[in-house]
Order: sequence, then structure tokens, then C-alpha cells
Amino acid sequence: MVRGEEVDINTAKRSYRLAKEEGNRQEEARWANVIGNILKNRGEYVEALKWLRLDYEVSNKYLPEKQLLATCQSMGEVYLRLGDYSNALKYQKKHLDLAEDAKDLVEQQRASTQLGRTYHELFLKSDNDPQSIRNAKKYFESAMNLAKILKENPLDSKSFLKEYIDAHNNIGMLELDLDNFDVALKFLTKGLEICDEEEVAEDDDGRSRLHHNLGNVYLELREFDKAHEHIQKDIIICKRIEHCQGEAKGYINLGEMHYRHQQYDKAICCYRTALNLAKSMEDEGALVDQIDENIEVVNKAINVMDELTKEEQHLKKLVRNTIAAKGTPQERKFLLQQNSCLDRLIEKSATIFYWDKHREFAKEKTRIASELCDKEKISDAFLVVGESYHKVREFREAIKWYIKSWEGYKSIGNLEGQALAKINIGNVLDSKGDWTGALEAFEEGYRIAVEAKLPSVQLSALENMHYSHMIRFNNVEEARTLQSEIDELKQSKAEPEANHIRTDYWPETDTEVDDNISDNISNADSRVMSKCNSNRSAHVAATEDFNDDVPLISLIQSSKRSLKSKAAQTGKYNSSTEPDKALSKSLSKSTNNQQTVVGRKRVRIILSDDEGDMNDEVEGSAGRLDKWPVDTAASDEFKSKIGRVCPDDKPQDFSPFAPTSPNRPSSLINIEESTCSYKLVSPKITVSDGKVNRSLSNAENVGSGFAGSSLKCDIKLHSPDDEDDVSVCHTSYAQLNLGYVTFKIDNSMIHLKVSSFLAADKRSMESIKVELACLYYLQLPVEKRSKGLLPIIQKMECGGRPLESLEIFDSLRNQLRKLLVDVFIDGWVQKRLMKLYIGSCKELSEEPNMKLLKKLYISEVEDEVNMSDCELQDISVAPLLNALHTHKGVAMLDLSHNLLGNTTMEKFQQFFSLSDQKYGGLTLDLHCNRFGPTALFQICECPVLFTRLEVLNISGNRLTDACGSYLSTILEKCKALYSLNVERCSITSRTIQKVADSLDSGSVLSQLLIGYNNPISGNAISNLLSKLATLKRFSDLGLNGLKLSKPVIDGLCRLAKTSCLSRLMLEGTGIGTDGALELTQSLFSSIQEPLKLDLSYCGIASTYVSELNTDLTFISGILELNLGGNPIMHEGADALASLLMNPHCCLKVLILNKCQLGVAGILQVLQALAVNDSLEELNLADNADLDKQLTLPNDLRNEGTEFLEPNPTISESSHKPYVSKELNDEHGLCAFNSDCNNLEVADSEDDEMRVDTAASRLNDSSASSCQRNSSLECQLIQDLSTAIGIVKNLQFLDLSNNGFSKQASEALYNAWSSGSRVGLAWRHIENKIVHFSVEENKCCSVKPCCRKE
Repeated sequence: MVRGEEVDINTAKRSYRLAKEEGNRQEEARWANVIGNILKNRGEYVEALKWLRLDYEVSNKYLPEKQLLATCQSMGEVYLRLGDYSNALKYQKKHLDLAEDAKDLVEQQRASTQLGRTYHELFLKSDNDPQSIRNAKKYFESAMNLAKILKENPLDSKSFLKEYIDAHNNIGMLELDLDNFDVALKFLTKGLEICDEEEVAEDDDGRSRLHHNLGNVYLELREFDKAHEHIQKDIIICKRIEHCQGEAKGYINLGEMHYRHQQYDKAICCYRTALNLAKSMEDEGALVDQIDENIEVVNKAINVMDELTKEEQHLKKLVRNTIAAKGTPQERKFLLQQNSCLDRLIEKSATIFYWDKHREFAKEKTRIASELCDKEKISDAFLVVGESYHKVREFREAIKWYIKSWEGYKSIGNLEGQALAKINIGNVLDSKGDWTGALEAFEEGYRIAVEAKLPSVQLSALENMHYSHMIRFNNVEEARTLQSEIDELKQSKAEPEANHIRTDYWPETDTEVDDNISDNISNADSRVMSKCNSNRSAHVAATEDFNDDVPLISLIQSSKRSLKSKAAQTGKYNSSTEPDKALSKSLSKSTNNQQTVVGRKRVRIILSDDEGDMNDEVEGSAGRLDKWPVDTAASDEFKSKIGRVCPDDKPQDFSPFAPTSPNRPSSLINIEESTCSYKLVSPKITVSDGKVNRSLSNAENVGSGFAGSSLKCDIKLHSPDDEDDVSVCHTSYAQLNLGYVTFKIDNSMIHLKVSSFLAADKRSMESIKVELACLYYLQLPVEKRSKGLLPIIQKMECGGRPLESLEIFDSLRNQLRKLLVDVFIDGWVQKRLMKLYIGSCKELSEEPNMKLLKKLYISEVEDEVNMSDCELQDISVAPLLNALHTHKGVAMLDLSHNLLGNTTMEKFQQFFSLSDQKYGGLTLDLHCNRFGPTALFQICECPVLFTRLEVLNISGNRLTDACGSYLSTILEKCKALYSLNVERCSITSRTIQKVADSLDSGSVLSQLLIGYNNPISGNAISNLLSKLATLKRFSDLGLNGLKLSKPVIDGLCRLAKTSCLSRLMLEGTGIGTDGALELTQSLFSSIQEPLKLDLSYCGIASTYVSELNTDLTFISGILELNLGGNPIMHEGADALASLLMNPHCCLKVLILNKCQLGVAGILQVLQALAVNDSLEELNLADNADLDKQLTLPNDLRNEGTEFLEPNPTISESSHKPYVSKELNDEHGLCAFNSDCNNLEVADSEDDEMRVDTAASRLNDSSASSCQRNSSLECQLIQDLSTAIGIVKNLQFLDLSNNGFSKQASEALYNAWSSGSRVGLAWRHIENKIVHFSVEENKCCSVKPCCRKE
């Protein structure tokens, strides 16, 4: 004890006794608190707590509540240092409550800081407590805000600078523990900057804490020079101010840095110095134990390093043996031994975080695997190389190798490998800060793991997803749901799995049996067994698989996933930390090879980072044949092949080998010609020669050119819709009974699943023909495919009957499963880009995307590349990019509705920069992807686009205001740009103002869409409108979803008067009836081009339509009008009908959905079309509810629009049906018979027949419905059918969500199909959807945002 401290504590004790004798309670409490704090600062926490309790008891009994503030603070801190979190929180919360009651900001700040620290400690030490980290962040942020307020408004001349600096330190430390290193660095560096600006003393303890945590951050970032600098500064300051605990923790950090450099002597020296310092303090037993364990870990690492050196010598010997055996039967054996040796070296180097060696061994493993011609081992090696780069934070390289691994696994159908690669990719993205991308990768990994039924991988993916939702996105509800799934999965995994235990082993060859002297080599040889025939018995395959490899699950980067992923950090507010003992144990286990460890979580050496992550324990002995549980992690290949036998009750892919007895090992085949591990087997679309092939030669013919040189794998085509529906491979005829139709093209058979082309959203004959053409082309020999000629399919027949419509498919679906559909090729068409894409897929071992293939096939102009809605990601788009590099010429590029990010945009920027095409217009459609502001930066960095770019649609991407300067640059430099769409891009007034500032009178911009962004001020919009008014060519403006004030409406009116607008979209702007009328008058105040006007959801009443009827200019000037979502009511139906019947009306599109027209209003509008020659599209959806209430026009010819409610007392015969005069005159028909029972039911076959007159079809169609409904509904359907049957030029009609029954909808369709319009009639009737059109499958196939204007 220092002499000065002895004097202070003795003096304080005398003062305490004197105050107690005098009965001075306030002084008694004060001196007890002083003594407690002196002992606390000396590290004597138990003794300090005794004195602080005395203070608390006296203050609580005799003094005002305010006197408890300091007492509660001190007690909370001591309990925290002792690790008693329950009591710590109790007194800290009481401290905060008292401070809030007293409105004491100073004490509130202190209490918030203490609570943040306690919750932070709880998070670090708990197994699964996400709430703690949320609370820690909440209280730390509250403390910083209060410190800032107090710093700017100091009380009693006391500066709150120190607390403000500490607040930066605390938040930085918290972000460090969440692996948000960049954010942590920003806060900690800011703290040091404040120290320098405010001239804080060099030896201040606040600086010490900042240097300490900055050292940690730079260790995590692997910037060791900077880490060393800050750690040394921390140690020097602590030494000068005699902060013994801080100095000890500084030496711990320094030791860890040396440990990561494999400088073990220096590490032990640092730890021993820290140990001496820790022992000099009382009540620091936890810190002492922690340092002891670190020294033990380093000693074990020294042993591992010795083993690694010896194993390297063994590897060199094997290399020499392999060279000597080149070309002999022994060569393969030595290669397998090298592979096994490399696995052990990889394991050991990972154990001691020797990542440079780890990468060296992993890359050597890729070479060996390539020589073995084993795609699975190659993929395993890629995964390990990716881990090496990830650990040293070379994320770009890590992603590259993980993608290679994923592609390799995908090419051989290994679902387990695919799932693990996805999870590893997610971890890299998480480390990079791309949390959304990481979550998507985890979800994809989970989906694959579920498909493959791999509980261990599912669990890992779920834990990653849980971490992302809870920590990254603060999505508590989703995290809670995932946690319950995790708990259920763990419970199910805990059940005994005796059926997976195996002991049998068969060697590959007799030669290898003789040579298997070493245990380390036997397992490597046995690994070959997994490459056997897929029809091998479950028992045999299970036996071979288990001895084959270690679980791939051990390769998952487990860092950050479990919420107990970190040992307690030695943050400078801590007085003690509790070490995680797993690391030392794991080292011992990895070196003695006696045990396996299940589910090892990430562990650290005191302040470790991702480099400190321990992989799942792996065993070094490769040849043990003990009984191992399923989840053990133990062997060379880092992956498990448990359960890789196809279920007996599912049809399997044909193998070129006959099945063998389940009681003995089956005949082995050459590994170079075997298919690899795990393929889920389910019914697939297949292409074959119509025969069941069991010879290897026949099997090889299919898909030649797609299988790797080492594997005779079948072609597999990926379709995002249904992977099982579009595979090209040999299949059993038994599969044809599971809902497949067989198509015969030439001599090839193609099997398509019925549901793949009869689904409602895919109902198209053309779609079937396109898919058949693509599949047929894929199975052609390479030499025929090289010409790039694809078949044109025009005609299909079944049993001599032409298949001209999907209705025929529906009616014959049972027969189709037993008969062949003959497909006739009518010619061939050149598709160069499609050929290049398929060739690139082969080169990259990527599966062609069926959606993309179909789009490339139907493309009429190959310079216009449409990749929309193909579920492409940054990885899967690579083959097309390569193909485009060869193809070169591109005039339109549509990437919309995919999952593409900035990486893809960077690659396209390179493509355009390297292209020879320096001029010619270019359209870029990038909407609805995952592009960020950097995507626009890529455009700014591509001079070629400055002259070529004409259309840019980047809507539906989260650009934020960070894109403002990029948009300005694009508008200024892209001189040909005439269309820009930035809707739904999360931009605000700042960006809109920058857009306005970048416009000048010389701009050729004619279309600008900025809707659905928020907040955008009226002033920013007004400034933009003023600039647009100066443009000579501007004609198209979209402000959808922006609330427009009166000044903005006035600005719009001025723009309408000065510019020749052709389209104005104001959906949801709330301009009201008056604003709409004022704007319409301004639009037509001068000579105006035909206008497309969207006023939906603007609060417009029927009076607006009435006013339109009063001016001939309005009637003849509007080409498209959208009034959807406005309360037009049935009162406005008269005005609408009058508008449509006006001979000057030139409307082509009228949208009236959700206008509350009622059934009568719908009928009036339809009847008006009998004399309208212009209207082509009409939307009347959501205007009535026929199920709840029937309103029927009553003799509209004589009484206008009167309505009758359904009334059971009214006779059915009293309802007089309405028949249009035009129909009577034209066809000589009288009114329909109102007695429904006398009508005949139409034959279902009549749908395929065309009758001579419309009236007969109307009678038949009505009858079908009338026999099932009341006379009132029957009358209504008759009237609607009559009206629909006589419309003149309508091409599309939407009657969805109006309560029509299916029978009624079919009756209406019969009327539609009987009309005199040009073109075939089509319908889409499903659930509440009722769409009639004259184009096949055009109603719902195009998304609203993708409609070309």
C-alpha cells in the first residue's frame, strides 16, 4: 500500500468514527462513502462494499433521498466489478430513478453510463441475451447525449468534457464488440480528436481508455503497426498515473498481438508482466486466472507449431514420393496421402491463427484435388482458401473463393457444400458491413440446408439469421421467431441418432490395403469410397460416407453468430474479466487427437477478433474407425457425408451401374468418372433419347459440354420458379406417372411437369413452345449447338389432334400423361447471345438460368438484352457478362427485378468502358434491384456512357441522398439523357435540389419521375418545376406519392402553360377537385399534345368528370385518364358515360378502379362503349360487391338510374331485362327471357366453337350462370353480358374484385369472346381476378412499373 493512501484512509476512518460519535449522520455517511471509494480504487472491492453499505444504510434511514445518489452510484460500480450484475443493476437503476426525480442531469448521465456498462458486460458473458446489447446501446447513447448537453451548458463552472470523451469511448467499445469496426474507429478517433482540441493532458486516464480500445480495433482490422502504437501509449499512460489494472490489460493486449504474429516468446513475456501486475492488486482473481489461461494457450500453441513443422517435413517427403511415382499405380495413393496431410496442416494452422500458412496449405490442397480429378475436394479446398482470406480481412478475395466453392458444389449437386458456402459468403458480407446481403446469403443457405435435410447446417444458418435480425436490424419479432426455431432444432438434434453410427470400412484397392500402415493415411484412402454408385445400399454408403470426411459445418465462420460469441472484453471500465476457457481446452484436444468437440462456438484469447475464431474441433487422426456420433467434427476433408443416401421411397436418377446387395460393398468405379456426393433426388424435367440408359457411354452423351472433364454429370438447368421442373438428365419412366407430359422433338424426349405450364401465372402456349425449344437446344451435341441455331416450334399434336390452346391441355391432361405430344420444328433462328451465354455457363461450371434462356430466345433484337425478373444475383450474372464481352453490341440493358448489387454495376461499367461501341443510344433499366449510390458512381466513371446513355431507370433502389452528387454529374455530363426515373429511391429534398441545380436550358431531358420519395419539401419541388419550365423538350413528369401544396400546384400550372406536356402522373398527391380542375385548364390553355393524365387517389369527386364534359378541348385532348381511388360514386357514372359517348372522345385508356361506382355504374360505363370507337383499355375493378348487395338498373331506357334492392317479396317476373337498342336493331333480337329455369345450359365444349351471331352466345352464356343463381343476379349478368358483347374496340377489361362468382365470370367471358373485336379472346379468371383481353397472358405478366409508355 502506498504511504499516501495509508494516511488518507486512516484520516477518513478517524473522521468517520468522530462523526458517528457525534451523531452527525450526514458526515458519517459521507466519510463511509469516501473510505469505500478509496478501497474501490485500490481494487479491494469486498472491503469497499462493506463501507458503502454503511453509507447506504445511514443515508436511507436518516438523510434526504438526494443523498443516496452518490451511494447508489458507488455500490453499483463495485457490484459490477465483482460480477454481481443483479445487484449492480438494482442500485444503478435506483441511481437513475433518483436522478430523474431530482432532475439532476449530471447524475442521470453517470447512471446511464453505469447501466450501459453493466448491460454490456451481461451481453459479453451471457449465452443468449440480445436484450442486453439493446439496453447497453440505449443507455450509452443517452449518456452521450446528456454529456453533450452538459458540455455545451456547464453547471457550476464544471466542464463535462471528461464525461463526453468517455461517452465516445463507451460507444466505440460497444461497436467494437458488435464487429462494427469502422463505426468504432470513428467514435474512438473522435474522442482522441476532442482530447487534442480541448488540450486534455497527455497522461489523462480518458486518453488511456481511448488508446486501449483503439488498439483493440486495429488488432481486429489487422493493422498491427497502429495497434502496437496505441497499445504502447495505453501502457505508458497507465504506468504514469499508477493505474495498475489498466496497465495489466494493456500488456494483455500486447501479448495477444504477439500471439497473432506467432511470436510466442514475446507473448509469454507480456502475459507474465500482466500477471505480476494483476497479483499486486486484491480481488483481481478473475484477471489473474485469465492471464494464466492465456499463458497456457500460448504454451499449447508452441506445441502445435512444433507439430506443424514436423507435418510439413512429412508433406515434403510425400511430394518427393509422388514425383518418383509419377505415371505409376502408386501415384494416386501418394496424392491421397498428400491430401490427408494437408488437411492436418490446415487444421493446425487454423488452431494457432497462422493464416498465411493456412492459405498456403489450402492452395496446395486445390492443386492436389485437381490432380485427383475430384470436384468435391476441389470445392472443399476453395472453401478453405476463402476462409484464409476472410480471416485476414481480404474480403474481395474471400468472396471470390467462396463463390468458386459454391459453384463447384452446385455443379456436382452437393447441397451441403452449397449451403455452407452461402453461409460463409454471408459472414464475409457481414464483416464488410453489407448486412442486407449477409442476411440474404444466410437465408439462402438455410433454404438449401432445409432442402438437403441437414440439421447442423440449418442450425448454423438460423443462428446467423437470428444474429442479423437481432443485432444488425433490431428486428425483435423476427429474431424471437428464429430463436424458437433454433430451440426446436436443437431439441430435435439432441435425440439419439444410433442409425448414423458406423464401424465398417472397405479399402479402395488391395494395393492400398497393403500400404495402409499409417492411420493418418487409411482414412484418406477410405474417402474414395464416397464416390461410388448412387444406387449403393444405404448401409454401405453410410459406412463409407462417415469415414470419408469431416463435417463441412466445421468450415462455417462461426464468428459473431452466437450471442455468447465473445469473452469479456477488457474495456477500460472493467475491473475484471472472466476468460473463456474453451480455447485452451480446444488446443489440448486438437493436439492429442483423443476427443471431438460438438458445436464449438467462437472463443477468444481475452480481446480476440475474428482471427480468434475457433473452428469446430477437428481430429488429426484420419484413420480411426471408432463409432462417432453424427455431429462430431473429426477428419481431413472438413465435411460430413452423413445421410447422403437417397431415400428408398423416392425415384432416383439412373446410374450407369446396377444396384448392389445391401449386405456387401458394391463394385467401385474410377473416381474420375463418378458423380459426387449429395444430390437431392426428385422428379425432374428430363431430356433423353427416349430410352432407359444404363450404359456409361449413353449417359455421357447427354449433356456433353456441361459436365466437367472429370465428371460425367448430367446437364442441370436452374429455374428460379421450380428447380425440379427444369432439369435435363436421364430419368425413370416411373417419373412420368407423377404429373409429367412427354414431348417428342425429332428423336428426343422432353418431359415437362404439367404444373409447370398449367399454373395460372404461366398459362401460355408460347411459353411452352419457348421452353421446349430451349431444352431441345441444350441437349443437342456440342457441334450442333456451336452454330447457335435454335428451333422454331409452331405446331404440336397429341394423337393427331392439334394442341392450339391451353384449354385443350386442361381437358386432355390425363391422356397426355400416357401419350406422346409430337412437336414439329418449323425452322431455325440464330441466337448468338444465347449460344455465348450457354458456352460461358459451361466454362464457369454454372447452371444456365431457364428464365434468362427464355428471355434471350424470345428477344427479337439481340442488341436489346432483357434480363428482367430472372432472380439473378451478382454471382449468377457472371456468365452473361462474359457472353456480352464477346457479343459487344448493346443498345438496351434491362436488369430490373433481380437481386443485383453494386458489384454487378462495377462489372458492367468495365464492360462499357472496354466496349468498342462508343456511340449509339443506350437504355439502362436497373429498377427494383439492390443497387446503392455507388452504382451511379460507376456511371459517372464511364466516359462512354456520357455520350450513349439516353434512358436511366434506377427506381426502387435504396440510393439515399448519398446519390445526389452522382445524379448531378449524370445530368450534367450525359448529354443524350432524356429520361430519368428515381422513384422509390429514399431520396429527400437535398437530392431534388441538386437535380434542379444541375439542369440548364441546354438539357435534352424530356422525362423525369421522382415520386414516392420522402420527405420532399414544396420549396424543392417548386424550384425543380421552375427549372423544368426552361427546358425545350420536357414533356413527361411524375410526382406520384408526393403531397403537393397550393404553391406547388400553382407551379405545376405554370409549367403546364409553358411546356408541352404529354404525360403527367400525380397519383396520391392529394390535389383535390379544385386543384385538378385548375391544372386541367392550364394544360389545355394552349395547343396541347394528347395527354396521359394520372389523377388517381387525389381526392377528386364526380364534379371533375362533369366539368370535363363541358369543354370539347378536354374531351378531345386526353388520351389516357386514371381516376382510380377517387370517390366518383355512381353519381359520376352518368358523366363518365356521357364522356365516353361523345364522338370527340379520344380516350384510349380509362382506369376507374376503386371509384365506388356500384354495379349500376359499371353497367352504365360498359353500355356507353357501344358507341365508343377509341377506348382500348378499361379498368372497373373494386367498384362493387355482388356477394353482399345486388343493385340492378331498373328500366334504364325509361327511368334513368333507379335502383332496386333485392327483396324476396318481389316476383322474379317483375324485373324487366334491359337490352340495348343497338343490339335489337342489329340482330333482330327481343329481350332475354327472365325466366331462368327455361334457359338451357351451355355445353362446355362450346368454348372451342365460334357461333355465327353474338346473341346466341349471350343466351348460352347467361344460361350457364342463371341455373345456379337467383333471378336478380341472373338479370344483372344478362345485362352486363349484353353490354360486353357489343363493345366496339375494347382490348382489355378488368372486372376484378366486384363479387362475381366463377360462373358469372365465365358467362361474361363468353360474351367477351363473342364480340366483333379483332383478335382472339383470352381470360384470366382466378379467385377474385377477372381479366378479359385479346392478347395471350398479357394481363398480369407485366408489372405496373415495367409497362413501357
